[in-house]
Amino acid sequence: MLSLNNAIKLKAKAPLLLHSFTLPTTKITLVFRSVSTPLNETALSLNTTTPNTIPFLPSPFLRCRAAMTTAACVQVKEQIELTETEKKIFDRLLNTLRHFNLQTQLRVAGGWVRDKLLGKECYDIDIALDNMLGSEFVDKVQEYLSTTGEVAQGLAVIPSNPEQSKHLETARMRLFDLWIDFVNLRCEDYSENSRIPTMKFGTAEEDAYRRDLTINSLFYNINTNLVEDFTKRGLEDLKFGRIVTPLPPKATFLDDPLRVLRAIRFGARFDFTLDEELKKAAACDDVKTALAAKISRERIGTEIDLMISGNQPVKAIDYICDLTLFWVVFSFPPKVEPAVSEECYRLSAAYLDASWKLIQLIGCSNFDDEQRRLCLYSALFLPLRSAAYKDRKDKKIPVVNYIFRDSLKRKASDADTVMNIHKSLEKFLYLITSLLSNEDIQLTEVDWGREFDDVPFTSKLRGFCLEKLKIFGGLLC
Repeated sequence: MLSLNNAIKLKAKAPLLLHSFTLPTTKITLVFRSVSTPLNETALSLNTTTPNTIPFLPSPFLRCRAAMTTAACVQVKEQIELTETEKKIFDRLLNTLRHFNLQTQLRVAGGWVRDKLLGKECYDIDIALDNMLGSEFVDKVQEYLSTTGEVAQGLAVIPSNPEQSKHLETARMRLFDLWIDFVNLRCEDYSENSRIPTMKFGTAEEDAYRRDLTINSLFYNINTNLVEDFTKRGLEDLKFGRIVTPLPPKATFLDDPLRVLRAIRFGARFDFTLDEELKKAAACDDVKTALAAKISRERIGTEIDLMISGNQPVKAIDYICDLTLFWVVFSFPPKVEPAVSEECYRLSAAYLDASWKLIQLIGCSNFDDEQRRLCLYSALFLPLRSAAYKDRKDKKIPVVNYIFRDSLKRKASDADTVMNIHKSLEKFLYLITSLLSNEDIQLTEVDWGREFDDVPFTSKLRGFCLEKLKIFGGLLC
């Protein structure tokens, strides 16, 4: 295996978060974005600071481009192919209709239809009923199964909980090791200052138009074995990789501003293109104000977590930056010192991009999901590592801690891990500099918390650096 300095030719000494010291055996040049420092600010070296500004690390190779490329035509199946388990489940449901002579139409809604048409497996089956409540139909299914000697593996009723986006009671039944959700078709009416709608029974078309995106508005009719596209553009948008709302986007987002983040997440996940009108609506001040006022911080944090943990975290954050939503999502406490530049989000996106590329180079198998998530958060919030505010007791608190605990409502341990990584950054950068240097360097230039002879140590440095790099990587464990 090649050592780090032979494996990567860095164009600048960037604060890239490494988990493994071992890299592929071929020589690779990493090409990163470049970010230009505003004229009224100074790009900082490791040992200098500029008053009243966040110290940006020298990164002339970084640039936030928030690329939104046009998606190519997506391969969409002509019809949905059911697995053997799905066939068994749907057969039991249809037999229930026949047994009780019910005229109910059973439709699988949303993500399952989308994923099956894209040729992806999905185990999240939500069934919409046109003329009865989910709990009523589950009782019928259970009664039918008892006549055949079968029993459901599990039953549950989830009460409505609008604050957690559960607007209607949902009945659940476990069949053939899969949980199936049952709920009635519905339409929604939103009040001005709340994302919680008034719900009532609706038609399949009304239910389709109330969905967040056209690609999520498709139904699979179990009775007819057909895909239904009531918006008349869901299949087309899926085929051409477009993220579009069924109704005008601004009204859709003002009704439920969380849909902005969902649009971004699905756009990044499937590498689809955001509709131009959707982007204008998402970036307008009214929608940004509604997102900040109507959506709980926990719900925002959950969406951001899904983006960072997803397959395209950089694209998701690029969308957030491009739509000028960064400071709405990652809100700050008042009176932050040193002051944070308005353009700081560009550097955050650029560091995320650099770290993501490095993870791909090293190999995702070297990280578990949690390590990768925390590594990417560390990169995203790296430009904010020196910013702080004072709490009610006049105690100085890092802004990164506020973002995790208040802006995103994530675990306290997430904030602690990321801040520990940031604290280790200067030592880490010093080690990278040392590894790439052929000159004699004194260990006393940095306080390592251990004693060393004050002598040149080029020959000893490599082993010491390797030890420290492993310790640094261990912070993510």
